[in-house]
Amino acid sequence: MRYTGDRELENPLAAVQMGLIYVNPEGPGGNGDPIASARDIRETFGRMGMNDEETLALIAGGHTLGKSHGMGDVDKIGKEPEAASIEEQGFGWKNSNGTGKGPDTFTSGLEVTWTSTPTKWNHDYLTFLFAYEWEKTDNPAGGHRWVPKNPEMIIPDAFDAEKKHPPYMFTTDIALKEDPIYREIGMRFLEDPDAFNDAFARAWFKLTHRDMGPRTAYLGPEVPEEELIWQDPIPLPDYGMVNAQDIDNLKAALRASGLSNTDMVHVAWASASTFRGSDRRGGANGARIRLEPFMNWEANNPKEMKRILTALEKVQQDFNAKSNTRKVSMADLIVLAGNVAVEDAAKKAGVEVNVPFVPGRGDASLAQTDVDSYNLLEPMADSFRNYLKTKYTLSTEELLVDKAQLLTLTAPEMTVLVGGMRALGANYDGSKHGVFTDREGQLTNDFFVNLLDMRYEWKAIDEDQEIFEGRDRKTGEVKWTATRADLIFGSNSELRALAEVYGTEKNHKKFVNDFVRAWTKVMMLDRFDITHQAPQIYMSSTEKE
Repeated sequence: MRYTGDRELENPLAAVQMGLIYVNPEGPGGNGDPIASARDIRETFGRMGMNDEETLALIAGGHTLGKSHGMGDVDKIGKEPEAASIEEQGFGWKNSNGTGKGPDTFTSGLEVTWTSTPTKWNHDYLTFLFAYEWEKTDNPAGGHRWVPKNPEMIIPDAFDAEKKHPPYMFTTDIALKEDPIYREIGMRFLEDPDAFNDAFARAWFKLTHRDMGPRTAYLGPEVPEEELIWQDPIPLPDYGMVNAQDIDNLKAALRASGLSNTDMVHVAWASASTFRGSDRRGGANGARIRLEPFMNWEANNPKEMKRILTALEKVQQDFNAKSNTRKVSMADLIVLAGNVAVEDAAKKAGVEVNVPFVPGRGDASLAQTDVDSYNLLEPMADSFRNYLKTKYTLSTEELLVDKAQLLTLTAPEMTVLVGGMRALGANYDGSKHGVFTDREGQLTNDFFVNLLDMRYEWKAIDEDQEIFEGRDRKTGEVKWTATRADLIFGSNSELRALAEVYGTEKNHKKFVNDFVRAWTKVMMLDRFDITHQAPQIYMSSTEKE
């Protein structure tokens, strides 16, 4: 089920049903209701980060060119690729209507051509949509489409130059006329073709470039000069970068700030882990953790986050006030704070490490932040912090893997990060679930050691089987509590194998070093500005000596 209640689409889904990219062209469930269809369109395109004007421009522009295919008998269309026989080699939907191509082509199942020149850009789509009064009619392959009440035979046949057809529309097209908001936009575009052309060009550019990240990731001579808000702009620093001595001074200031190591891990992870490899949005660069909507996300524990950020802002202000040319951004300081916490926690556990740090991040403003589209990045779960917003159809462990793949992590990286975050006590709400250690705050491999210890027997303590108690098999005493995101590292055979590597006594140093590498990877995921050059990694001045 993708919907609950009054057609509330489950997060983070966008397509209304399996097998469709966007929405059902015949309306919700094929019901032919334009107003209900408009609601689905707005929800789905909104989750793609498109506003109403961009949505209408994309649909109108997309339907200005080409056609859909639905001639023939739907019963002669074979199974989808995954269900088709092996000899079909993954193509699927084998078409046994006539030749299976040309006039017998079958794609969506709806036979519709929207304009009189389907291979040439024109203004017919909006002209026809608003000029005619439309009525629902049968489609050759079943289902329905819309035709003018007094149709003109003005649409050329795709394969026979002697044939003409009336214009047809989907229910989703009629929705743009019936919905009052879409109608107002469509009428404006109808009367101003240049405005429509510009809106389509901008929306199309956004649609096809949204997953490329900021402009710093673009290459070639055709990169537009205009910076657009959906590109998540971040101002380039107009000051000198901090040097090794500055970093040492900042580390000392962070240690004296009153913030705990857990505080600093919390803010750094909350900032950097917003990154999504799927569309290269989010990340620590820009320090948007201090802005809406990030600051008030439940996963970030807003009250605590504001306290931490206030302390960091003071460190930043004190340093920048004393430095004439070199400054530190909040984005850099947040990452550096996390690095300090990791270094100190490792030292407490007996391992000296230096977490790599590359300055150069900038601080975005609220005006440079697309708040509505960033709301879509709010984590539904973050198992690295043992956070689960609500119960979903997906299991907690599946959501862990999904978060890991968005962060482009490998299975070992995911494993070592979860174990380290638990040792650091970095659960979002300060809970002790998964904190299998009596040395919380030290970067130990205790999470794996105690998870794999056969002295403990695990049992669920809630109906949803989300929370578990680990009891001593001899005494019955409760020693630990855990979530599914913790126990999966003992349950899943592949993850257990990794846990066994990190849980051995001789591999404690390996665990720490692997954690540092994985942590640094997450902190650097959005540093597209240094992708094509070797980063300068700053050590402390004492270590350089």
